[in-house]
Amino acid sequence: MDNQDIKNRFGIIGNSPLLNRAIDIARQVAPTDISVLIQGESGSGKEVFSHIIHQLSSRKHGPFIAVNCGAIPEGTIDSELFGHEKGSFTGAHEARKGYFEVVDGGTIFLDEVGELPLGTQARLLRVLESGEYIRVGSSKVQKTNVRVVAATNVNMFEAVQKGKFREDLYYRLNTVPLRIPSLRERPEDINLLFRKFIVDFSEKYRSPGVQLTEDAQNMLRNYNWPGNVRQLKNVAEQIAVLEKERIVDAHILQNYLPNESRTSLPAIVSSNTGAKEDFSERDLLYKVLFDMKKDMVDLKKLVVELIQKGVDSSTFDQNSPYINQLYQEIEPQIKSDNEGYGIAPTLTIHSPNNTANVLKNPVAQDDYLQDAQEVEESLSLVDKESDLIKKALKKHRGKRKAAAQELGISERTLYRKIKDLNLD
Repeated sequence: MDNQDIKNRFGIIGNSPLLNRAIDIARQVAPTDISVLIQGESGSGKEVFSHIIHQLSSRKHGPFIAVNCGAIPEGTIDSELFGHEKGSFTGAHEARKGYFEVVDGGTIFLDEVGELPLGTQARLLRVLESGEYIRVGSSKVQKTNVRVVAATNVNMFEAVQKGKFREDLYYRLNTVPLRIPSLRERPEDINLLFRKFIVDFSEKYRSPGVQLTEDAQNMLRNYNWPGNVRQLKNVAEQIAVLEKERIVDAHILQNYLPNESRTSLPAIVSSNTGAKEDFSERDLLYKVLFDMKKDMVDLKKLVVELIQKGVDSSTFDQNSPYINQLYQEIEPQIKSDNEGYGIAPTLTIHSPNNTANVLKNPVAQDDYLQDAQEVEESLSLVDKESDLIKKALKKHRGKRKAAAQELGISERTLYRKIKDLNLD
């Protein structure tokens, strides 16, 4: 039986390479008694593949049972799987066979196997290794011949790392891993599936057929489909029953698709107040560094223009915003330095007369550059942070709440920094 025959027999729609690969693995592993772990998102069709494995195996005439491990309470799951003796616990009025005893010679499908309690995992491991189990409340060892096909929608390796799932059981179940692709990984199959569901529901409810416009088909392909095939089937059923228009465009289809509020962008989420303050402090430091970089770039451009062109009106006109900013920043210092001498603050830029000759003459240029003294600005983050806080307080006339908002930090953080930096 090839892949197309399997699709026809089990009602599988699609031609995605990932889907064909999954079917091929199921077909090859079915004749053996190897345990299979089917992994895939909720609604992707994991149970269908468990039926494929059972029906193509030598156990196809034996019983098959599907057990949702996540739907059975923790206190009764051992009894459900392995049975119990009369009086073994409150409410056990008579002995009862478990699923492993009932399905002897067949296949048991354990859906959501990652939800099993650790104690039950130890019992399951013994069944897989030796075929032996003990009923709840009994001391008699019983044997069973059952093939186990398990499925989960969680990251089992991550669960093992966190200690929520036994590592030995994971490797025992994962003898042959079988991954079912999500619907968004096979967009070429979405319109095929939708048409199949629409035809089925139109016949079931005796309603007219539905056709999708091109923009509606594109919307179907581009939608995220967190519920996978199950969600697509529900949307098709809603449209077949509720929609009056039989030609559905993107505007109509959008009414049946939930808004996707999820994002794949990374985000820092923390309820810890201290972590929030640390994050704000880091933002403040980044802001200081970026401002420093921008100022240095502007200053370099200004110096290069002054060296090349000298001091003229065009140079001042082109760089007037930055020159005014520099003057405003140094004006308070000039005033304080000259206050006792009655000298008016001025900002003067001198241009050497021989600048053009220096730039034209390489030897003179080297001498000129050697004579120039390089003045390094302090790059201490503490000094920059202190200076930025002083400027914010001065701008808002000592109002700390407004200064904190300007700096992008909390008022509490600002108070602490003022105290730490002795800015009172």
